[in-house]
Amino acid sequence: MTVKITPNEARRQALRRKAIDGQALKRLVEVALTWLRTNQEVVNALNVFPVPDGDTGTNMTLTMQAAWDEIKDSPEEHFGQMCQKVAHGALMGARGNSGVILSQLWRGFARAVAEMPTLSAEGLVRGLVLARDTAYKGVVRPVEGTILTVSKDIAHAAEEAFRQTNDLITLLEVVVQAADASVARTPELLPVLKEAGVVDSGGKGLFFILEGMLRYVDGQPLDKALTSVRPLASLNLEHAHDAVEPGQDYEVVLDFRPHQPLDLEAFYQTLEEMGTSIQVGEGEGLYRLHIHVPTENRYRPIDYAMSLGTVTRVQIENLIAQMEEQSSGTEGTRYELANVEPDQIAVVAVAPGPGIARVFASLGAAAIVEGGQTMNPSTQDILRAFENLPTDKIIILPNNKNVTLAAQQAQEVTVKQVQVIPSRTVPQGLAAMLAFDPDGALDEVAAAMQEAMGEVISGEITMATRTVAIDGVAVQEGEYIALLDGRLILAASSLEEAVLGLLKQAEAEAYELITMFYGDGLSKSRAHRLADLVREAYPDQEIEVQFGGQPHYPLILAVE
Repeated sequence: MTVKITPNEARRQALRRKAIDGQALKRLVEVALTWLRTNQEVVNALNVFPVPDGDTGTNMTLTMQAAWDEIKDSPEEHFGQMCQKVAHGALMGARGNSGVILSQLWRGFARAVAEMPTLSAEGLVRGLVLARDTAYKGVVRPVEGTILTVSKDIAHAAEEAFRQTNDLITLLEVVVQAADASVARTPELLPVLKEAGVVDSGGKGLFFILEGMLRYVDGQPLDKALTSVRPLASLNLEHAHDAVEPGQDYEVVLDFRPHQPLDLEAFYQTLEEMGTSIQVGEGEGLYRLHIHVPTENRYRPIDYAMSLGTVTRVQIENLIAQMEEQSSGTEGTRYELANVEPDQIAVVAVAPGPGIARVFASLGAAAIVEGGQTMNPSTQDILRAFENLPTDKIIILPNNKNVTLAAQQAQEVTVKQVQVIPSRTVPQGLAAMLAFDPDGALDEVAAAMQEAMGEVISGEITMATRTVAIDGVAVQEGEYIALLDGRLILAASSLEEAVLGLLKQAEAEAYELITMFYGDGLSKSRAHRLADLVREAYPDQEIEVQFGGQPHYPLILAVE
């Protein structure tokens, strides 16, 4: 009797006969990166808070890309040595908390298999266990229901399965299944996930990395069609006008519900005949279209959408006029960094916009790293900012909760004396700079700067990227939302309402100074009109308005 073998099983049997050496690992890293990139926007959309910082997928993809770049041209055949290269690339390219934890997972795995010319089942299990332990140790206060929990669950599943089998492919199947189940359980472990109706984004990213390897084993496709659309929550229209090309006179943004399923290829092809900078998002049958068009085409996207379905919202903006008005508010954003002597302390500040960078420089920063929401700098970016400074005493101000781990990782890989002040917001970082003394003792100056952070209240205004209820605040997509020291406190239909509501909850009347940093999406004239409104409400307080240039957040406020 002849037993029929399926093509998939034949492929698996062939792969089982091959040793998992350094070159095999290189292929696995490549396919893992490909599948993660394919699902990057899926991971980005799993953001708990409805703010435009859903960049976990992007950060994990960039971290994996750095790992791949480290090995893509390497002829190394020793598995352990290749894994060390992967870990080093991930370490230096790590961005955001999720990327740093991912790099720690690679670091632990690499340590466990360092002496292995080829990967064994025992090595795989030992690697997953040490990966878990390294990642947990790398976080000061580990939180369950996150990527850490997923790493723990897959390590446990691998240990249990190894008692029954030493087949690497079978173990990989078990690990992927365990990752999937663990991600699904994250809302039960972390209430904020359950409240938001999402699973943990970092854990989901780790699942896609592992699933990509298994899909390669099974010969399944790893790429998605180029004509796919993104989730509405992942659309980023704030920077769509950063570089206006000739002929891009108007920006058109519209929502519509098609009468029947879209032919995406024909849809994109027609739009490309009208203009450029095309972005399309979809959520629950509603499509959002963004496009830049010349003056004569400014109504064509609307007519086209109406031929396909019902248009529910239209917004048309004159891009040239916007750019001219906004550029008038960027004067004075050039800055001169502090000169540092060999025995002095140098401050490295992460700044989300050119205006904010200028303020940090004026207060004595010796280096600026561009970064913030949706653009977390890597470990390498932070390291490069200070490694050539003529001093070995460094203080880093991350100014964002998603940058702190990368800063701490830079601290670990340098021979210089580095202190990381865990500033979570720009106002905290600026308050810390007021206590900076370049000639003081490093530990004492760092302690004084950290204490000074507590003397300021931070406020941020942005727009909700999706409809959700968090911390008792019901938010509709597209509403203005206010965050007070990182906590969502209110939603409002207008920017004015959001600003005044935030200041009321901050009890601003008890403080002396309110500083308003306006972002690159807010005109100078409107920023000053808002400031006048605040002066009317708070006549006893000093009100300052400064150009910040930060994306996504029309206003950042400091109350002190």
